[in-house]
Parts: sequence; C-alpha cells; structure tokens
Amino acid sequence: MEIEKQSIQSEIASFIGKMLRDNFGKGPGSVYVSIADPFVTIYVKGFLSPMERVLMGNQKKQVEKTRDLLMESLGNEMKAYMKSATDIDIEEFYYDWSLEDQSGIFMGVGPLKTEFPSYMGQNLVHDEIAHMSKLAEKSPDVVESFLINSRTLIIRRDEILVQIEKEFISSGYEEILRLTKRSLEKRLLSESRLESILNVEIADVFIDWDFDSDKSYVVLILNPNK
Repeated sequence: MEIEKQSIQSEIASFIGKMLRDNFGKGPGSVYVSIADPFVTIYVKGFLSPMERVLMGNQKKQVEKTRDLLMESLGNEMKAYMKSATDIDIEEFYYDWSLEDQSGIFMGVGPLKTEFPSYMGQNLVHDEIAHMSKLAEKSPDVVESFLINSRTLIIRRDEILVQIEKEFISSGYEEILRLTKRSLEKRLLSESRLESILNVEIADVFIDWDFDSDKSYVVLILNPNK
C-alpha cells in the first residue's frame, strides 16, 4: 500500500513539474507531494523563471498578478489530475507562493470523512491563529488544524471576512484584496508564537482563501529538526 502511495506521489510530482515548465518556461527544482485524505499538497521549491527574477527587483506584485492569472486556468487542470490520481473527491483547490524563497504550494481538498489525531500544542496554535486573524480582520468562527505529516500542518479558518472586505469582493476587487491579505497575514504570522508553540522551525507559510465560502487555509511547512 505504501509503495502504491509513493508511486502516485511520484506521478503527481512529475505531472506538476511538467505543467509548470510548459506554462512558465521553467520547472521547479523539486516537488514534494503529500497525500492524507482529504488533503493533497504539492510543495514546490526552486521555482522562479528568469523573467520573474528580473521583475522581482521592483515589480513583485506584477509577478504575483501574472501567476494568479495563469492559475485561473491551470488550477482546474491540477484539481482534476489530483482527483483522478488519488481517488479523493477533490472539491476545493488552493495555492500560494513565497516568491522570495522561490517556493509554492498547491492543495486539493475533499470532504473530511475521518478525524485526524491531535498534536502537541494544537489548542495554543488555534488561539494564536485566532489572534492573528483578529488583528487582520476578525476572529474566525471556527479554527481547525490537521498535522498530515511531520512537515505539513494545515489550518482551516471559517467566517473571517469583515463587511468592507465583502464589499471589495462584490465590487470586483478580489485580486487586490487577495494580494493585500497575503502580505498582511504572512507578516502577522511571522511575528506570531507558532514556532515556539510547535517547537519547530517554520520553513514556509502559505495562505489562500475561498472568498465565496468565506474560508481560508494556512499551510505551514515545518522543519522538525530545529
């Protein structure tokens, strides 16, 4: 069973690497796939094209906007491939970039059918995430988290948007809101106590939103050998 899972992970990694290379002109240096029903995460490193490298000097927002535009079409293809490769009924798709670190995350989410075991410091993590959310917008109605392996912690928040943000979305400013919230929430998370609570180094932080459903996922890439 574990051999089959590793084979599926390798297939997904190969598919995603080729897709990014075909569409961005350069593929990632490495691709790490994790499967833990209902989650499929794809963590890429060493991913920045030569043109993006030039633009990163003073036009970082333009790089983000261009990638987001490409992901509008690529996201559905990635989601469909995850579903067919894993037999998980992928219903939602999220992604984010850490351009300075040349890394990124793609995540498919299906219906939650089983409970994940708790982990050390889980309630404190939820408190810290709620506090960060309150500083950025408002405390979420629900915070859940799932440690899918020693290096990947997934945190879900529900009902976090304030009324002014909903007005921005309905007025067609979703992209501006997304870019602004990415920057703000990542800064707040970098100032949080999460590393000391988890007793690990946080190597990467990714955040994305489903504005229509008013939910968000945070993915923390951990380095347990702190």
